[in-house]
Amino acid sequence: MNQFFLDLGQILQGEYADLIIQGIKTTLQLALFSWMIAMGLALALVTIRLTSVRTATLLVAGYVSYHRNVPTLVQLMLWYFGIASILPESMQLWLANFSTEFLFAVIALGLCQAAYFSEDIRSGLRAIPRGQSEAARALGMGYIRSMRYVILPQGIRNSLPSLLNHTVLLFKNTSLAMTIGVVELTYATREVENYTFLTFQSYFIATAAYLAFSLLLMALGAMLARRFEKVNAR
Repeated sequence: MNQFFLDLGQILQGEYADLIIQGIKTTLQLALFSWMIAMGLALALVTIRLTSVRTATLLVAGYVSYHRNVPTLVQLMLWYFGIASILPESMQLWLANFSTEFLFAVIALGLCQAAYFSEDIRSGLRAIPRGQSEAARALGMGYIRSMRYVILPQGIRNSLPSLLNHTVLLFKNTSLAMTIGVVELTYATREVENYTFLTFQSYFIATAAYLAFSLLLMALGAMLARRFEKVNAR
């Protein structure tokens, strides 16, 4: 047991610790930017899908079906190896000056998770009485304003547990970005393990980090849920 902690201490100092910290930072950035894309797009998808325009609703349904049925790893590789290769050469050169792997990972994860978020919110909207929409229209609100100020806030509140679950899933799925070369936590852990040959200790640290951040997200979600309950009770 003493040797375990000695080996653990070896990893948690110097360049190995710096690599793991950088991996954690990249993981959190991946999760945050992907979540922002996913939530913004999900709100747009739900708004479009609830219109009476059949072509638009079919396109949204197709988008959701594609992203929910194709593995996230395949979507990551499609963006990085496939879509990147068909871009104009000038754009490829421009992207080469930036962190292309990180950019495409954020796009792929965000677009994929948007499909799940939109279905969560749509399920939450089903619990809202039809009278809410009719009341908003009676007050002179158009479709967009009624969705923005009346319907969507209630739908998000109703779907908070599902949104929280998929947010945690998004955080964990950032580990897939290592397959296209993003130096996130899992990638950094593998590098540390390759240098030190301390396999158990290295992945123990990664496991603890993922668990800690996932539990933190769940705690924040529970806090928001309690806050909404107090608001509803007033």
